[in-house]
Amino acid sequence: MPSVRLLCVGDVMLDHFIYGSVERISPEAPIPVLKVARENRMLGGAGNVVRNATALGARVSLVAIVGDDDAGRDIARLIAQHENIGANLVVIPDRPTTVKTRFVAHAQQLLRTDREEIAAPGADVERRLCEIIDSEIQDADVLVISDYGKGAVGKAVARHAIQAARKARKPVVVDTKAADLGAFRGASLITPNARELSAAAHLPAATDAEVEAAAAGLISDFDLGAVVVTRSERGMTVVERGKAAVNLATEAREVFDVSGAGDTVLALLALTLGAGGDLGEAAMLANAGAGIVVGKTGTAVVHPDELLRALRSSEMKSAQNKIMSLDAVADAAAGWRAKGLSVGFTNGCFDLLHPGHVSLLSQARATCDRLIVGLNTDASVRKLKGDGRPVNSEMARAVVLAALETVDAVVLFDEDTPLKAIEAIKPGVLVKGADYKIETVVGADFVKSHGGRVVLADLVPGQSTTGVIQRMDGKSKAPPR
Repeated sequence: MPSVRLLCVGDVMLDHFIYGSVERISPEAPIPVLKVARENRMLGGAGNVVRNATALGARVSLVAIVGDDDAGRDIARLIAQHENIGANLVVIPDRPTTVKTRFVAHAQQLLRTDREEIAAPGADVERRLCEIIDSEIQDADVLVISDYGKGAVGKAVARHAIQAARKARKPVVVDTKAADLGAFRGASLITPNARELSAAAHLPAATDAEVEAAAAGLISDFDLGAVVVTRSERGMTVVERGKAAVNLATEAREVFDVSGAGDTVLALLALTLGAGGDLGEAAMLANAGAGIVVGKTGTAVVHPDELLRALRSSEMKSAQNKIMSLDAVADAAAGWRAKGLSVGFTNGCFDLLHPGHVSLLSQARATCDRLIVGLNTDASVRKLKGDGRPVNSEMARAVVLAALETVDAVVLFDEDTPLKAIEAIKPGVLVKGADYKIETVVGADFVKSHGGRVVLADLVPGQSTTGVIQRMDGKSKAPPR
């Protein structure tokens, strides 16, 4: 992302936060009395998109309008504090800068006031905005339009920006409050929430099916590349032209403040696409970023280390979800087969994962669409290998296996052999190492009786857990070749 240059056109505003405490109710009216402790001013609206982008290392050119007033000067001052932001602010003397003031006590908003003028800025200003867009688009990797409906992004500006970006072959990501998307025809991606989607499509957007249908309608009607719908506690739905819809569960752990979360989503979607990522990657990052920022107060941003921690946590959770009971994995296998996918099975102790294991699993996965690994429990390993084994616990071994891309599910078994698991799963392919013969592979007869096949995978010479342990104990000095 630090290599990405983002061109952001939109409604910049000043976010003004007044923090304090409430200890009593006013005697003048049944309202709380806020004892002010501190105030904070920061870039809001399109400015918050810019803040999120620069927090992730990107360079940004911001095109917006402000008034000739204190708030407009505050915005210019705040932009000047960021060396990665280039300001292209058109000052309109008789127009107030948009200011949102939030009164906050004990991490809860009591009141918000808005000072703004919602109107088109005039033809001369729109021409100036279009000229700036033309001068900046060639150096940009991606165009973002952040339209809060305050007037900076009128139809003429929106159409001109999208046409300029398409001519320059740059992706266009749009977040708009407008119900009429005619001005945004041809955008690569728009990011409505469920309510905005319903208003734009004139369709309900409550269930997954309704959201997918409404988004598909917008793609067709307005020549869009894709629609990413933010759905609050229901997560995010990604609908891309010509592809199946994808629903992402929310990543939020605890919600303190949703202010500006949409800006975080917009910035991450745009930066990922600008960096050459695909929409699936962009949505995953945006979803993770939104989950982080709603856990903060105010219009906050996401930093790279936070995003990396969230992704690692998500990957670990995803890996742990692959570890299933026998009943669950049998149901999963049946579901995969119902979708026309082939199911494979292999098994082992997998105590100290080594290149031989990796090769076996890779070869096994190449024989099927979904690979299930049967893993001996600790008790089962001790019966087979003796005291002192396994080196790693069953859950440690299961988590490591589940983290591998080649493995789709892991099931523990306590018996001496995996026959019970094989009979429950009914794999179409059974894989073991070439040190076995097909007639000695446990479950081979059962699999073949159901029309399946048995595959013997090539071994990697010199690779074994026993050999690794002997080298660790100093009983063997020769490293494997």
